[in-house]
Amino acid sequence: MFLAHRNGQPACAVGTEKDAAGAVWLDLVDPTDTERDLAAHLTGKVIPQRSDLEEIESSSRLHTDDDAVYMSLPLVRRTETDLYSSPIGFVLTPNWLVTVRFSDYASFDNAARQVAESKASFSSDDSLVMILECIVDRLADVLEHVGLNLNQLSRDVFAGYDPKGSTRLASWQRTILRRVGHAEDFSSLIRDSLLGLDRISIFISENRKHTLPNGLAARLATVSRDVTSLTDFVSQLSNKIQFLLDAALGFISIEQNDGMKILTVVSFIGVAPTLIAGIYGMNFKDIPELSWAYGYWYSLCAMVVSVILPLLWFWRIGWLKTDNR
Repeated sequence: MFLAHRNGQPACAVGTEKDAAGAVWLDLVDPTDTERDLAAHLTGKVIPQRSDLEEIESSSRLHTDDDAVYMSLPLVRRTETDLYSSPIGFVLTPNWLVTVRFSDYASFDNAARQVAESKASFSSDDSLVMILECIVDRLADVLEHVGLNLNQLSRDVFAGYDPKGSTRLASWQRTILRRVGHAEDFSSLIRDSLLGLDRISIFISENRKHTLPNGLAARLATVSRDVTSLTDFVSQLSNKIQFLLDAALGFISIEQNDGMKILTVVSFIGVAPTLIAGIYGMNFKDIPELSWAYGYWYSLCAMVVSVILPLLWFWRIGWLKTDNR
């Protein structure tokens, strides 16, 4: 999809060169080769493909070509069922801003709405800074949501496993570890996005071939400061995630130890009765209780006592309590 954005007008689909007249921001969403060629013809610049935007080297993500500035970053994308990162590309020229993306993003929709509702004249530089501001605002909202989820995860971890609930211990353990892993994946993707934004803001502010006006330079400096604060917040979330992982593994180890206690009790109380039964099951001629009228009941009582005494001892030390937390 190829969209053109003009001041005070809604986005317009571009199919011909005439459709892009008067636009300063060309937005290519999962573009076809035809749409990419049309954008290249309009701007006179090479439009990067997805393989170009997925390069991880700084020299590939940030570079200049004559009066054009090429930038890219991985931007996190969260849906109801999936979490992934998709590359975003920017081609900035004195007259055009071309964005290349392969997924829908709320931040781009917000930026397009601002362009459509604004009566002021937007330049390519204005459009770029506005999009970066919208991306930062969106990432801040996402991080707030992640923080709330971590708070809930923390309460669930320290509440521990409820043996009276319907959830089995193994299922509870898997669920907690999956949630911790999901949170770590999410924070890692957000960290990559923030790192890309930080590199772009520094690259634009220090680029000598493309100087921003003072007003936009100040806004870009604000974006850079916001990115720094969000990066610090992500670092705090990562530390909290690591702490919750250690705590969850600790609680899982405790629950497993409780299970081993039960196995120890069962095996231990079975040793003495087995020993007594083994002694009186021996085929020796001279056994003192062999001809005793109460020998059978004596051996049974000895077995029962050998079971009760260890149980009383295990109960005293707390191994037989249903909740040992």
